[in-house]
Amino acid sequence: MPAQGKHRRPKSVSLSRGIAAVTTGGAVLALPVLGATTASAAPAHSVAAEKAVAPVSVTAQVNSVTKAAPAKHSVVSGETLSKIAREYSVSGGWKKLYEGNRKAIGENPNLIHPGITLTIGAKAAAPSDAKAGKASKAAAPGAERTATAERADRSERTTTAPAAAPAAAAPATYTNDLDGWIRESLAVMAQHGIPGSYEGIHRNIIRESSGNPNAINNWDSNAVKGTPSKGLLQVIDPTFQAYHVPGTSTDSYDPVANITAACNYAADRYGSIDNVFGAY
Repeated sequence: MPAQGKHRRPKSVSLSRGIAAVTTGGAVLALPVLGATTASAAPAHSVAAEKAVAPVSVTAQVNSVTKAAPAKHSVVSGETLSKIAREYSVSGGWKKLYEGNRKAIGENPNLIHPGITLTIGAKAAAPSDAKAGKASKAAAPGAERTATAERADRSERTTTAPAAAPAAAAPATYTNDLDGWIRESLAVMAQHGIPGSYEGIHRNIIRESSGNPNAINNWDSNAVKGTPSKGLLQVIDPTFQAYHVPGTSTDSYDPVANITAACNYAADRYGSIDNVFGAY
């Protein structure tokens, strides 16, 4: 027990001296030294650790923020893509910056307007479907042309019916009577530019032969000479042969051949069969 009491006394004295040192003016210097020594040990280690750890944490945070949200930059007058790329240390320079902001800038990278907002670190926009289609066509123009030709050919085969051959015009038919003979003769005359009308032909036929294609005059002066008048319009053989129209029969009794030859002669002599009102 006495030993323990002796042990406590020096400790309390030391504590008293420490307190006295704080309260006396001459011992003021001891307190800061003791305080710096005891207080700086733990903080010194803590500050050093913070300095060692802080840059890593800040860098990680910055990188994390950069990856999560690209920076935005509002263009001001006088700026260029090169200047902005240098300012933000853009990897790839102004070309990379332009690729990521082509839509906002437009087709001319040398012309950027004040007020537009650029995204720093934005990825280049993927080509649109239209541009991708153009690129595909440019890559394989031969294949595209072949495919187009095949589609057109297939469409033509399936949707376009072959044009029908024009129907051959049915040959005109004429009755085997006076009306039919006159009408057929008029058709031949029209092909050869011989004038005449239905009325003019009909009128002269009735006067000359009464419509009989086999009529013959054996008593006039022509008959005396051996060239009697024959047929519907009473034409002698020499006149028929001289004014015969190609494409008709060579028989002077043939109704169509007889009418056509007579009208050809009348056109040459009188201007038209329509101008004939008597013997001709």
